[in-house]
Amino acid sequence: MSSTAANVPTSDDDTRLAALGYRPQLNRVLGLFANFAVAFTYLSPMVGIYSLFVLGVGTGGPAYVWLTWVPVAGMLLVALVFGELASHYPVAGALYQYSKFSVGPRYGWFVGWFYGIALLITVAAVDTGVVSYVTALGHNWFGWSFDPTDHLTILVITVCLLLIQTTLNITGATVMGRVAQFGVYVEIVGTLGIAIILAINGFHHGPGFLFSTQHVQDAASNPLGLDFGGHWLTGAALIAVLAPVYIFYGFESAGDISEETRDAGRQVPRAMRWALIWGGVSSFILIASLLLAMPSGKNPVGQTVDGGGVPFILGQLPSWLQDLLLLLIIFAFFSCGTSVQGAGSRLVFSYARDGALPGSAFLSAVHRRFRTPVNALVVGSVITALFVLLVFASPDHDVKFGFVTYPANTNVLVSLVSFGVSGIYLSFLLTVIGAIVARRRGWLAEGSFRLGRWAWPVTLVAAGYLGLMLLNVVLPTGLSSPRGYFNLDWITLLVMLAVTAVGVLVFLFARPARTVGRHLGDADQPSGAARAAR
Repeated sequence: MSSTAANVPTSDDDTRLAALGYRPQLNRVLGLFANFAVAFTYLSPMVGIYSLFVLGVGTGGPAYVWLTWVPVAGMLLVALVFGELASHYPVAGALYQYSKFSVGPRYGWFVGWFYGIALLITVAAVDTGVVSYVTALGHNWFGWSFDPTDHLTILVITVCLLLIQTTLNITGATVMGRVAQFGVYVEIVGTLGIAIILAINGFHHGPGFLFSTQHVQDAASNPLGLDFGGHWLTGAALIAVLAPVYIFYGFESAGDISEETRDAGRQVPRAMRWALIWGGVSSFILIASLLLAMPSGKNPVGQTVDGGGVPFILGQLPSWLQDLLLLLIIFAFFSCGTSVQGAGSRLVFSYARDGALPGSAFLSAVHRRFRTPVNALVVGSVITALFVLLVFASPDHDVKFGFVTYPANTNVLVSLVSFGVSGIYLSFLLTVIGAIVARRRGWLAEGSFRLGRWAWPVTLVAAGYLGLMLLNVVLPTGLSSPRGYFNLDWITLLVMLAVTAVGVLVFLFARPARTVGRHLGDADQPSGAARAAR
């Protein structure tokens, strides 16, 4: 349970925790690199690029590589806002806690709800995304012939991964940190290392190729059959930018594990920024290398998309190197899922410690030996497994619900996964808006990291970026529209509304604001600002 500190604080971190009304329960064993590693492996350039390369190059052509810097720049502003909040509120639960203190218990609860559901869905998306690589490696090494699209195969492999990830996360923050740290090295080899290998093997295009669109903006030459009306900047680029947009988040998880990080007020903001910056650099290098390694000829983009994207490009490498790469990819997915699950369990623990969820006493329990929120981890993995069962729901024909058409052969899990990004952007936007509200009320940043006179412009531009990109993600424009490749027309928006409706029902039933409101003490704030937050 959460309460005003009952023990004498043993460090400045614990003293700050006590000032916010909490006693230390988790194990503060992570340093800067481990904290950064969790954030970086959640962001995972390898997982994102190997999953979304076809959509990026198919919608934007080779020039889509430059769109990488749009979400990196936008999210870096967001990371600055989050960094200031994380430094002032170094508490497990990150966005939930920031919003709770900034605006109030009801507002914070809904921010945490959207963020938490998005995290659970992200674990399901990541763990199911690795299935094709596991089956490919099993075929190469053992001659297995499992179909990666078979629903039972997906379920069995995903549940096995969840069991391993949950077991490791239960055994302590140190283990989670070590898995993430090894994941960083895997990411370096899988991004910079592959770029070097492709360069040695020989690029088929010069640097100028990266500035070309290969006429993907024209319907006649678009490999995905999309029609942008001949417009790249105002058409194709708006959709192609979603490929990197779907990659560059996860840095905020550094704040979720604040109570397990030494000198969290100083190190967490650094970890957030570093995860984004190095994620951007490694992503740009890998995407550029893959593009330059595409086959030469009349239609390199079409050949690559038709061939399956990254596996098609890497198929030119020796078979042993391909197997090694498969191992790296599998571990990248594994470490990404482990980090996301670990961050999500800390959010659930933070919620439950405030009495904000049904069964809070059970969910807030911390293992006596490992000092991890074991029940939150187990329940989260069960919910994720239930989400994975949705792969079995896949209509073989278009299903119409009034003006909405659910497309044939699209399993329900894919539709739910769309909330993994829209939910993240929504919770991010609400958190930044909460920071704006707090500043208007007189909130003063007192952590180690402060934006100073840049606070207002950075916060406002960050909110503008998040608002515009959220609109770009969810805007329904028809299944025949290029945007339909990402948001399935109305489906993404409807999933968001459904998650909101369920949240409203839980909120009305459990009435969590009453208990959350008891945990709003902040000894470092002027009394007027503290009262306003209530």
